[in-house]
Amino acid sequence: MTHPPYFAPHGGLPGQAALHTGRAVFTDAYAVIPRGVMRDIVTSTLPHWRDTRAWIIARPMTGFAETFAQYVMEVAPGGGSDAPEPDPGAQGVIFVAEGAIEIALGEIAHLVEPGGYAYLPPGCGWRLRALGEHPARFHWIRKRYEAVEGIERPEPFFASEAEIAPVAMPGTDGRWATTRFVDPDDLRHDMHVNIVTFQPGGLIPFEETHVMEHGLYVLEGKAVYRLNRDWVEVEAGDFMWLRAFCPQACYAGGPGRFRYLLYKDVNRHPALALPGA
Repeated sequence: MTHPPYFAPHGGLPGQAALHTGRAVFTDAYAVIPRGVMRDIVTSTLPHWRDTRAWIIARPMTGFAETFAQYVMEVAPGGGSDAPEPDPGAQGVIFVAEGAIEIALGEIAHLVEPGGYAYLPPGCGWRLRALGEHPARFHWIRKRYEAVEGIERPEPFFASEAEIAPVAMPGTDGRWATTRFVDPDDLRHDMHVNIVTFQPGGLIPFEETHVMEHGLYVLEGKAVYRLNRDWVEVEAGDFMWLRAFCPQACYAGGPGRFRYLLYKDVNRHPALALPGA
């Protein structure tokens, strides 16, 4: 089976003769972390992970990501973890860009290859190992699960983009479509991680302004993206973080399709400050 390309960083360092021409931006409303800054020097190692490094591109902090953390993981063949998740209240999504991994739940092991998706609810005790002869590279998105009385917690599941038909936005003739791994009406889930695809000429024709926080990692192609009051050029390997209510729009004018992995928090009431806080 052939898979569409999914960009993943490989690290390295620019030569000493390179000029500073980066596009990194950090504001109160949004941030852009371009692929050119995802170098060896900014990787992290993690407790209980073997032969692994991570680009941590979002984390909860005042004025930045408030609901989630997102990593791009690189695991050498045979590396991985038997205790990957340190927070018993955290759920996770894994999306594989390169290589192959095995995720084990109890005695059952699941093969996850490029385009593969795994949802891992809190406390499921998952384990991960990289397979094959080359490093595995994948996204790991973590969010503390918000339980609701009377609503069951979701079960773990595995899927592949190749097996899911994208849903086109009405009136776009398929130029703007979303691959959804979770039913939007399934209230057990308090986050969605989707793939959004724009064909050449596709666009978001208005400034989306809404309560959902976003993390967007560009998997393929290039576009001009509206972030708050600015238009920025983005390409495969760039990451965008958008605070709640940050206006956004998009023009996909490149020669090929433009695609990104999208995180958003959903299906819950906004938390209110405690009295006197």
